[in-house]
Amino acid sequence: MSPTLKAIDRNLERWALLVFYVMLVATMFIEVIRREVFSYSSIWGEEIVRYSFIYLAWIGAAAAVKERGHIRIDVLLHYLGKRIKTLLYIFGDLVMLAVAVVAFYYSYETAHIAQKFGNVTHGLRIGQVWFLAAVPIGFAMVIFRLIQSLLRDIKDLRNGNDVYEGDKLFD
Repeated sequence: MSPTLKAIDRNLERWALLVFYVMLVATMFIEVIRREVFSYSSIWGEEIVRYSFIYLAWIGAAAAVKERGHIRIDVLLHYLGKRIKTLLYIFGDLVMLAVAVVAFYYSYETAHIAQKFGNVTHGLRIGQVWFLAAVPIGFAMVIFRLIQSLLRDIKDLRNGNDVYEGDKLFD
């Protein structure tokens, strides 16, 4: 894999999250100043904040899959052997993959219908498909990261290595 692709694989979600977070905070700051100082607010500012937050949530879900950062109860996993623990992680990823594929299909269908009929947002007056696309984009990223996780776990299972459990928050 080229160094550029490695950098994208390692940092794609981080950079996307940074862009949407900065957009959210900057727009919210501007709107608070406008409302409190000038007694004027806009509908477009609220829409930018809302849709930035939606993109943050879905891209963050993909980042959490990559780092195995989703909330899970793993008390019993500490008492299991390496092989069983790896198999349980693979099973969990397969179930999550099935859910993500179904969710991707239906969310893509919704975005496609909005594009087909030319729905626009109320304040920005741009195609609503750009904002509805956050969900299928997020699920596509989740699917990609789940496939990477499955391949990593299968490799660990074959080599007898410990399964990747992500960084621990409170250890």
